Amino acid sequence: MTLPAAHQLIQTPAERFAHEEQERVEKKRRELAEQRSDANTPDIRIRAWERFHGLRLPTDPAHPILDVIAVSTRLTLAQVRQEQEARAARAVVKHQD
Repeated sequence: MTLPAAHQLIQTPAERFAHEEQERVEKKRRELAEQRSDANTPDIRIRAWERFHGLRLPTDPAHPILDVIAVSTRLTLAQVRQEQEARAARAVVKHQD
């Protein structure tokens, strides 16, 4: 068990709540930045999108959510479909092992 820092002991519940809310907002900002960053590969960006939304990339190349994923990750629809294909290929190889 870890003890709270001294400054946390003197915070009011409202101050603690405000601090926690600020941390949640900052975490959300970082997660959104990760899924949109040009420095990240399509795989990383899509995985960040999956974590953020608690969803998996569908396997159907015609699934309507692919457009949403493409916009949210600043990828093209073709890049999202390429990631689908790469995952499917990895699954086949893994299944053959």
